[in-house]
Amino acid sequence: MEDLCIGEVTRTTRLTPGMVRVTLGGPGLSGFHTTGIGDEFVRVRFPGADGVLHLPTLDESGTWQEPEHDSHIEPYTIRRHDRARGELDIDFVVHGHGRAGAWAAAARPGERVAFHSPRGLYEPPADARTQLFVTDATGIPALSRLAEQLPTGVHAVAAIEIAEASHRLDFHSDRMQVEWIVGRGNGVAPSAMTVALRALPIADDCYVWVAGEAGELREARRYLRHERGLNPRQYAVIGYWRDRQEEWLGRYDALDEATVAALAAVWDSPVDEEEKRDLYDSKLDELGL
Repeated sequence: MEDLCIGEVTRTTRLTPGMVRVTLGGPGLSGFHTTGIGDEFVRVRFPGADGVLHLPTLDESGTWQEPEHDSHIEPYTIRRHDRARGELDIDFVVHGHGRAGAWAAAARPGERVAFHSPRGLYEPPADARTQLFVTDATGIPALSRLAEQLPTGVHAVAAIEIAEASHRLDFHSDRMQVEWIVGRGNGVAPSAMTVALRALPIADDCYVWVAGEAGELREARRYLRHERGLNPRQYAVIGYWRDRQEEWLGRYDALDEATVAALAAVWDSPVDEEEKRDLYDSKLDELGL
């Protein structure tokens, strides 16, 4: 059974015009156990439209049951965890829209959020001496922590899309070369992430971590898997958000039951996970999603 952690805002810090750090503390974090993985994340439960944090409850079988109130839940990276101080940081992209970013920009001490156990997806092979990171602003918190935890002897190169030059952050790493791609992606212009990925040299001992807008990453994954022919253990491609999400969800919700069932059935196919993803992405392409 997963613990339910409740974090209270202790302070906020504006890192750049496009990112704010929310530091959480309080006794409700005593059950939080970090994975130690640099890109670990939790599904954050935010206060509802009424300003109240509506929490799930445990039934007699030990299963968490959702409250009747509509809860807003989104995945976010744990940027820092300090067990001794009982604190953790979550960095939010703020861009004038989106419920989570709006909450973070206005958060005040004492406000609460909740989440269950974290998980991470970064898993480079032990012999990966070069690591490539390609992301947009949403991946900066994870990349910052990954840069801090790079193993000795590993060299890294990062290409990062940001909306404005003022959104740059210093990674304080002498083992990671950073290229900033300004004015692209991030909901302000067409993304250049896959273009940047194609321009990076991928050696046999390389691990590639790509994170950002889900639609753009579909093409990035195809490049790594099919054009470059990388083994799945050599890359991780992680969708952090979706451009025009409400519009996309509206089109998805309009699908008939048979189509939705066919999409869901892909994940039960007798093939490996990467082939399932190929099938799923192809079906989404056919549906214009």
